[in-house]
Amino acid sequence: MTRPILVVMTRWPASGRCKRRLASKLGASQAAGIQARLISHTLAVAQALAREGTLRLHIAISGAGPRAWRRWLASVPEASVSAQGRGDLGNRMRREVLRARSIDPSAPVILIGTDLPDLAPRDLIRAIELLRHSPLVIGPSRDGGYWLFGLGATATGTPRWPFHSIPWGSDQVFQLTWQRACQRGLTPAQLDARNDIDELEDLEGWLA
Repeated sequence: MTRPILVVMTRWPASGRCKRRLASKLGASQAAGIQARLISHTLAVAQALAREGTLRLHIAISGAGPRAWRRWLASVPEASVSAQGRGDLGNRMRREVLRARSIDPSAPVILIGTDLPDLAPRDLIRAIELLRHSPLVIGPSRDGGYWLFGLGATATGTPRWPFHSIPWGSDQVFQLTWQRACQRGLTPAQLDARNDIDELEDLEGWLA
């Protein structure tokens, strides 16, 4: 199988530009610090797999200009980097799949965010293994969304249905995505459920 392309989607970890729900309770500066720590962990996991040749790494960033994020990400030579661009989350995710497909139409594409303090290499390796035999893989999060979405090499084109008219941020994201896949005759492979960092209660046990 062609090496998959892992797209890490993240926001610039600056005060007032990220983690607004946490910022409303902890303050903008502390929320930005949490975001920076989460990004650092995610990229460390992804970099290790990129160095081994397991995947190709791309970082899609929002909330900063090219000069800022190029300087910030100079320590990640394994990755290509671009701006996410405009639109809701679905539009931005689909744009990243299109970009990855333009580089290598035969490569599986995996999308993740940076809200998973427990992310480990085995999680991404498991997703890659499942995509060898499944058209897509989804990792549900406990808030009703998902922490990973992957399209296999056998998935033709760049579909709109996983990304269009989804109530992003609601507890229906995973359910609706799964239902839409099944309606199209696709049986997704499912990863273990995870808890991502969005609310103050999500931090219990992590910042200790």
